[in-house]
Amino acid sequence: MVDRASAWFALQVKPRFEFIVQNDLSRNGTEVFLPAVNRLSQWKDRKKRIEFPLFPGYLFSRVFPVADCFLELLKTRGVVRILAAVPGHPTPVPDKEIAALKVLLATGSELDLRPELQAGKVVRINKGIFQGVQGFITRRAPHFLLHVNISLMGRCVTVKIPPDDVELV
Repeated sequence: MVDRASAWFALQVKPRFEFIVQNDLSRNGTEVFLPAVNRLSQWKDRKKRIEFPLFPGYLFSRVFPVADCFLELLKTRGVVRILAAVPGHPTPVPDKEIAALKVLLATGSELDLRPELQAGKVVRINKGIFQGVQGFITRRAPHFLLHVNISLMGRCVTVKIPPDDVELV
């Protein structure tokens, strides 16, 4: 039996189409959530606060998980695809993740988007005295540990680093 409860799905959209897709879906009566933040943008002659998508190229829509609803989403101008862990089977985004994101946005705090850091991922240090060093990470709150293997010697060197200094390779 198919679950008929509506669920959130992540939509990938064409570049700079996030607000257009949001408006089109809202106009059609579809519940949509576009996480956005206000950032200061500077031109030669002025500065202005502009709303930017938190996840450029993506937004969320709440629909029933049935083919007809997915087809309507895909027909929307600017929508590229519905994200899916298994091709052809859109994957719902847990309600608790959307709720948490809404709470973070509601606080008005300065948000910074980073790649998901997971233990065992290969990373490169992008600033500080270890800039350019590549290795894998493990977590020991509040820091990450960077491990650099010296395979030939069968040794590993480990150093504590702040998460701000890390980028995924």
